[in-house]
Amino acid sequence: MGVNVNQSSTPPLVCVTPVGQFPTGFGSENLPAFGSFATFRTTWNGVSYSGTSANGPIDATPISAYKTRANISVDGDDEPLSSERKARRGRPPGSGAGSSNGKIKRPKPTNLVAGKELAFLPSSSDPREIVEAVHMTFEALRRRHLQMDETQDASRRADLKAGAIMMASNIRANAGKRVGTVPGVEIGDIFYFRMELCIIGLHAPSMGGIDYMTSKFGKDEDSIAICIVSSGGYDNDEDDTDVLVYSGQGGNSKNTEERHDQKLERGNLALERSLHRKNEIRVVRGFKDPFCITGKVYVYDGLYKIDESWMEKTKSGINCFKYKLLREPGQRDGAAVWKMTQKWITNPATRGNVLLADLSSKAEMLPVCLVNDVDHEKGPGHFTYTNQVKYLRPLGSMKKLQGCGCQSVCLPGDSSCACGQHNGGDLPYSSSGLLACRKPIIYECGDSCNCSTNCRNRVTQKGSRLHFEVFKTTNRGWGLRCWEPIRAGAFICEYAGEVIDELKVNLNDSEDDYIFQTLCPGEKTLKWNCGSELIGEVSTYVSADEFQPLSIKISAKHMGNVSRFMNHSCSPNVFWQPVQYDHGDDRHPHIMFFALNHIAPMTELTYDYGIVGSESSGSGSRRTKNCMCGSRNCRGLF
Repeated sequence: MGVNVNQSSTPPLVCVTPVGQFPTGFGSENLPAFGSFATFRTTWNGVSYSGTSANGPIDATPISAYKTRANISVDGDDEPLSSERKARRGRPPGSGAGSSNGKIKRPKPTNLVAGKELAFLPSSSDPREIVEAVHMTFEALRRRHLQMDETQDASRRADLKAGAIMMASNIRANAGKRVGTVPGVEIGDIFYFRMELCIIGLHAPSMGGIDYMTSKFGKDEDSIAICIVSSGGYDNDEDDTDVLVYSGQGGNSKNTEERHDQKLERGNLALERSLHRKNEIRVVRGFKDPFCITGKVYVYDGLYKIDESWMEKTKSGINCFKYKLLREPGQRDGAAVWKMTQKWITNPATRGNVLLADLSSKAEMLPVCLVNDVDHEKGPGHFTYTNQVKYLRPLGSMKKLQGCGCQSVCLPGDSSCACGQHNGGDLPYSSSGLLACRKPIIYECGDSCNCSTNCRNRVTQKGSRLHFEVFKTTNRGWGLRCWEPIRAGAFICEYAGEVIDELKVNLNDSEDDYIFQTLCPGEKTLKWNCGSELIGEVSTYVSADEFQPLSIKISAKHMGNVSRFMNHSCSPNVFWQPVQYDHGDDRHPHIMFFALNHIAPMTELTYDYGIVGSESSGSGSRRTKNCMCGSRNCRGLF
């Protein structure tokens, strides 16, 4: 990454070399890297990594030029420099924080111990699960750093801080460069930071748009491109989802007014050689984040090959290399799905096979589309659509929730904020409304609070702002998905329905199909918080044996909202979280759903219904069913 991250919390300093392969032994004593899955032999600073190529055994050495200095922008697709990086531009070697006599100081690997401290490590050797575990750890670290930074009014580049800690601790997936696919990364996966691409091994440079290496082709050795990120730095053609016209690197400087013709070197040279070698190149396309004006969403779009190249003059007057890439046939859709759903959002009438334009009958802020692309069924059984919870007794008769006296809005780090203290001293949500971590119960501001409705601690009570689609699955009845991308930690919806008396309901009839219980979820959900152990904090991991369910049960058989269509999965992308805001009876909180990881548009939304036979399940649990989730770690029953 080429940056020294000066953290305001434990540990005091993390120094990271440019993104590349860490020595095998670095951090391996306590924190082994999560599966290198190298597809060739790589050498970096004299350290070798072995494996097998997807295109046959080759020897490869990452190009030294790829270790770009932090004060030089080499690609038009780069992200802006952070203020911290700008402040260090021009420093001579060895003058930065954490260096002595020109030598970079590396912290010792975090001294983790067995048990809870290692809870975030993946329990499987499956590449997909390893990538998900690494990514989830990164996100937990990033959210925690952002939470601390907002309290201390510090730098907001929490993504760089989280990435630095993970690289220094040697926690990453697919360490090493490779041609072709990356184990555990699937077409259509979405990301919000370039650092996410680095830690999972999809695209090594944290800034440059072209990832390349040298490799042997028989007796010859060539510089070839292996991955590009097209994120709008240049005028790249994004109209055709099977064709990409990509602009070369160089010529435009984001730091000065200087412009010059591009040169056939570094990434440009690698792209030119890939034209002749016809090797596959991974393509990541960047799109505007629909929920953040300045943000981007990066979509992995699969493998391409360069078809032709030329040079043309740009609007700024420089000569620029152009490369036309064609998408390899037979791959699942990636960016095409994104473009399709964006079209539907703009004009819902363009969505085909619609049975009902708005299943909610305007109960939701945005219409809930009902579609069937599978068979001729006309819709689910009759129910009354509501986005409210009907309690056994009126809210007025329930315990009141103590509110805060904050003026205008609640602020991070305000020790006098009662709602902040209810939540353990930190506000549970970021300024953009993302949940920082799972808790037994989260307390939002409510009617008893003095703060305004614009307070950041009022998220779930405002309802969902997503374009949902209830659709017919091939083998599990009706399901739920969304047209927008959903970021990890984002609020999705509430489980609406009728709170039922567990002593008066028969859980063995069809009622059980629509009853929510707070049974212990699987390991993936339980590990969502894990990662802050790397910055010296006490682990908040709760095992299945330690999990304590709540007594509340909600039936959505006769009345409910979109949540009643969420199917079970042993590898879910959604989790439930108790939330309070309109009363203080912690036995009967609202059940809110949040994104467990980044969810691409048109991906089915699923949560874990609960572990079969868990001691925490309590009496009166729902009957077991055969699981048809199809995930790699399916338990067979739920």
